[in-house]
Amino acid sequence: MKKIKNYFKRLWNALLDSTDLDERALAAIKEAKARVAEMKKELADVKDAAKNVVAQSKDVIDAAKGKKRRGRKAYYKNKKKTNK
Repeated sequence: MKKIKNYFKRLWNALLDSTDLDERALAAIKEAKARVAEMKKELADVKDAAKNVVAQSKDVIDAAKGKKRRGRKAYYKNKKKTNK
């Protein structure tokens, strides 16, 4: 009878220990998913920045060829002239 009791105690302790391991594994998976989501956001930002760099480099090449500047014109309406 004592052997059976010890067996069930050890089995119960093993189950409790494995539960802790499972909880840690689930926490690690949750953390990994959160990091992957943040990485996706950052990669989208990098992608947008890379597109902007490509567009700007095309403007530099056009400027080297002597073409006029593209894009928004400078805003001079509210600037006052100073008489010195």
